[in-house]
Amino acid sequence: MFRLGKAFIRKLGLDYVDLYLIHWPVRMKPGSSIFFTKGDLLPFDIRETWEAMEECSRLGLAKSIGVSNFSSKKLSQLLAHATIPPAVNQVELNAAWRQRKLRDFCNENGIKVSACSPLGANGAFWGSFAVMKSPILKDIAMAKEKSIAQIALRWIYQVGGIPIVKSFNKERMKENLEIFDWELSNEELDQIEQIPELKGESGEAFVTPEGPSYKSIEELWDGEISKIKLPPLGIHHCDKYES
Repeated sequence: MFRLGKAFIRKLGLDYVDLYLIHWPVRMKPGSSIFFTKGDLLPFDIRETWEAMEECSRLGLAKSIGVSNFSSKKLSQLLAHATIPPAVNQVELNAAWRQRKLRDFCNENGIKVSACSPLGANGAFWGSFAVMKSPILKDIAMAKEKSIAQIALRWIYQVGGIPIVKSFNKERMKENLEIFDWELSNEELDQIEQIPELKGESGEAFVTPEGPSYKSIEELWDGEISKIKLPPLGIHHCDKYES
């Protein structure tokens, strides 16, 4: 991890990065790419990997280090031996996938929650309309004269998350910045809690029933999504709307 981090930063032509993350709690054979097969998967060593991340931090290669797609249990395991705690846990978080347990754990341990897929990733093959076509969010948006996207982003901000937006559309970029001078009422927050939960990315690509990696989705997420509905593969493609 240390050697990879150093090589990556050099390739970018930088002396350091502001934030360096472990994108998944997953390990692969050397030379694997984004087009990996399940035969490339190896057991993940949290302690060894995090020690390498800490070395990147101590050497000034990264101002902050963090993780992504870590459950509360995996964060707890990491914190048990970490000398530098993760600054951030970047996870799927939106009004239809609220992650209450994980948010509470991160808040208690001083870890910022960075929210990817703030609008339900409805431009991705694994996304859904659970956010952008939510009747509850639509009613709140109409009452406050805001867009559904603004309500969704404000909810993330108001519960302590950091929404990751990616639009290059100037009007939407402007709209994204107009969520800070108003707030959702307690009643509206309670209404959002009634939205049926739906997770997008399951991490199934990292699951191999015979090992040596995770043998089930429940094991990958430490049981934290086992009772939550996942979009069925092949039928949740949708029109693109970027925040």
